[in-house]
Amino acid sequence: MEEKQELSMVGQDEFRRVMSHFATGVTVVASRDRDGRRVGLTVNAFTSVSLDPPLVLVCIHKGADAHDPIREAGHFGLSFLRSCQEDVALRFSVDDSDVRFRDVETSTGDLGSPLIKGSLAWMECRVRDIHSGGDHSIFLGEVVGCGAEEDEPLLFFRGSLQGWTP
Repeated sequence: MEEKQELSMVGQDEFRRVMSHFATGVTVVASRDRDGRRVGLTVNAFTSVSLDPPLVLVCIHKGADAHDPIREAGHFGLSFLRSCQEDVALRFSVDDSDVRFRDVETSTGDLGSPLIKGSLAWMECRVRDIHSGGDHSIFLGEVVGCGAEEDEPLLFFRGSLQGWTP
């Protein structure tokens, strides 16, 4: 009989270091709170799920100030950032939510989600389901509107933001 080896848990620091080697796009996820104020944050845990129907998922820390408003609103907007929008990515990653939208032009999607003007691409989604994923919630969204421009994306790689050059 084979002896079963006990697997050790990977530490947070090592997990973070290894995951930093996976390049991801950078998005701003935004919605509105109960009072209609815009809420949003920088997120790189995002991916497509299905073509029919068009579904995406975004992972948001349960303690993030935008988490509950997105859950309550039942919709969110995604703005894929251009390589020249590093300042926007940094702004939406700071703790002070009051300054995130200051001097940032937005439009409003059909569901009411804020969308960053000048982004590489955008999507507006209706929340279809929410799953627990450790310290994050996994929001499954059905895409109800989207659009894109031609330009270079902003990427997150090895802990820093950088443009992509083909």
